[in-house]
Amino acid sequence: MTTASPFPPGTFTPAPGRGRPARMLFVHARTEALLTLRNSEQILLTLLIPLALLVGLTLMTMFSIPEPRIDHVTPRIFALAVMSSAFTGAAIALGFDRRYGVLKRLAATALPRWLLVAGRVLAGLVVVLIQLVVLGVVAAILGWSPDPAGFAWAVLLVIAGTLTFGALGVLLGGMFKAEVVLALANIVWFVLLFAGGIVFPADSLPGAMGTVVALLPSAALAEGMRAALVDGTAPALSVFVVLIGWGLAAGALATRTTRLT
Repeated sequence: MTTASPFPPGTFTPAPGRGRPARMLFVHARTEALLTLRNSEQILLTLLIPLALLVGLTLMTMFSIPEPRIDHVTPRIFALAVMSSAFTGAAIALGFDRRYGVLKRLAATALPRWLLVAGRVLAGLVVVLIQLVVLGVVAAILGWSPDPAGFAWAVLLVIAGTLTFGALGVLLGGMFKAEVVLALANIVWFVLLFAGGIVFPADSLPGAMGTVVALLPSAALAEGMRAALVDGTAPALSVFVVLIGWGLAAGALATRTTRLT
């Protein structure tokens, strides 16, 4: 003798399928951002070193910087923070994700490839935003007084810089072995810091070196941030041309060279 089920047909029928793209994007970006923020080496690179340079360059007078020093130092440290997170940190993370098979496992899930990329980009923007808020608070304590007229341009530059350096990070992190990526990413970071237009403006470098450095994305971002936050004016068109050009070139090359393992 059988008894009728008290539940209507279909109550416990599974309905497998891909989740909503917006929800998947949010969860993926949140996970990537939390993993970055929990990594002590990443925090050292993306926050503590820029903070130390912000305070050191402001209070120490060994380098010739226009007065008020904090107003001219802060935009360049902002550019350094973007480069540290979007390029160096992202490249190293991608290199080790490939080494440990993370990308292969993610590629086997329901997450489409565009969402994997978009999630990392969005997470990068979140980390950069946290960096800039912390740096901005410390700079304000030191007496920073930016020109409010340039805030909108500064936000646009942060987005453009994050995307450009993010593409460069994917290019480097997706091409070599993790150990090679770790070494190269840190070497490039140090070179761009001191000879890439961040600490020393491109126009202060001698001869042809200044001309070459001005074409680097690090110099373009630093100069654009200075124009926006110190002068309160729109950055030169060349700033966006350099950033977009490097971003498009790196993105196109990364799509051909990035490997999952």
